[in-house]
Amino acid sequence: MAGMMIWTMLLLLVAVLWASRHSNITRSRREQPALTSTTFTGPPNDPPLLSVLIAAKDEEANIETAVRTMLAQDYPNFELIVINDRSDDRTGEILDRLVEEDSTNRLRVVHVTSLRDGWFGKNNAMREGVEVAKGDWLCFGDADCRQTSDATLSTAVRFALERKIDLLSVLPKLENVTVWERIIQPVCGSVMLLWFNPRDVNNPKHESAYANGAFMLMTRGCYQAIGGHERVRTEVNEDMHMARITKESGLRLHVVDNEDLYTVWMYTTLSAIWRGWSRIFYGCFGTFRRLRRTMIMLTVANVFPYASFLIAMSVLVSRGFVEAGVAWQLVGAAAAIAIISQQAVVVRLYRVIRVNPWWAPTFVVGAVICIGMVASAMLKLKGRATTTWRGTTYRADKVAQA
Repeated sequence: MAGMMIWTMLLLLVAVLWASRHSNITRSRREQPALTSTTFTGPPNDPPLLSVLIAAKDEEANIETAVRTMLAQDYPNFELIVINDRSDDRTGEILDRLVEEDSTNRLRVVHVTSLRDGWFGKNNAMREGVEVAKGDWLCFGDADCRQTSDATLSTAVRFALERKIDLLSVLPKLENVTVWERIIQPVCGSVMLLWFNPRDVNNPKHESAYANGAFMLMTRGCYQAIGGHERVRTEVNEDMHMARITKESGLRLHVVDNEDLYTVWMYTTLSAIWRGWSRIFYGCFGTFRRLRRTMIMLTVANVFPYASFLIAMSVLVSRGFVEAGVAWQLVGAAAAIAIISQQAVVVRLYRVIRVNPWWAPTFVVGAVICIGMVASAMLKLKGRATTTWRGTTYRADKVAQA
C-alpha cells in the first residue's frame, strides 16, 4: 500500500511540474520578446559593413532559396559569401550561375576542394570564408535557411548595436513539414530550452551559454578575441562552443527568438532526424551527467505518466474498478491528471512554435524516440559509435574524412 501511495504522489508531482511550465512560458515571452519584421523601422543609421557567410555542402535543394532570400535583404551595406564545401551535387554549379545573375555584385562564392586535417568540414569552410570577408561584422548562417522577411539583417544588426551585443544568435523557426518532424522536433526543442533557457543565457552572471549556427551575428573583434573557428576546429557543435568562449571571455552573448524573420528546414526523414539530433545532443551536452539527466527527465515527465495510466487501467478493467481497490484508482487518477497537465502545456507550446496543437498527443512518442537519440549521443561520447555528417566521419573527438 505504501508503494502505491508513493507511486501516486510521484505522478502528482509530475503534474505539478508540468503545470509550473505555464508560468515559465508566460514569463519567457514577456521578458524575452521575439524579434519581428516590425521591431524596428529600417536599418540602423550609418550601418557597418556586414559580411554574411553561408557554408554549403551538397545543398542543391536549398542553396538557391537561401541565397536569393538573403540577397533580397534591405540592409544597405553587406556582402554575401557562400562557401561551397566539397559538394558532390549541383551546389557549385548553382552558385556559379547565381553569381552571374547577381546584379547587386554582393555575392561571392568560395569553392573549397579539400578538408584540412583535424578540421570539421563546416568550421574549415567558414574559416575560408572569413579570410576573404571585409565586414566589421560577421553573420554566420546555414544553407537550409529561408529568409521570410527582407528586414532580417537590418533588425538583427540594429538590435545588436542598440544593446551593445558582441555575439547575437537569432533562433530559427523550424519548418515541421513531415510527420516525423512534427512528432520529434518539438520534443527536441523543448529539451534544448530546458537546458539553455534564454533568460539564463542572456544573463552575464549565469554560466549558461548557447547559440544556434543558423544565425550568429558577431563583431569581428569578438570573432578574433575568441579565436575564431581555429579555436573550435574539432568541435561538432561549433556554435555552442563559440557561445561558451564568448561568455567566458567577458563578452556579451545574447539569444533571441524570431517571429517572422527566417525559417529552417532541418531534416525530413526519420534517419536524418535521428542522426542530426543525436549529433546535436552529443555536441551540446558533452557529458554523461547531462545526457543521463536528460534521459531521466524525458522518462519521468513523459513516459512515466502514460505507462502508469496504461498499467492502472489494465488492472482496473481486468479486475473491475471496485474490486481492484482504491489504491489502483488513485494511481489511475493521478496518472490522468499528470497527462492532462502535460497536454495543456504541450498544446500551448505548439501554438508558440506554430505546430498544429492536434499533434500534441504524439509528444510522448517523440519523447520515446528522443530518449533513443540521447542514448545514441551517449554512445558517441564514449567512442563506441560514429557520426557521418556531410561526407565526414567522426568518432568521439577524432575526425577522419570518409
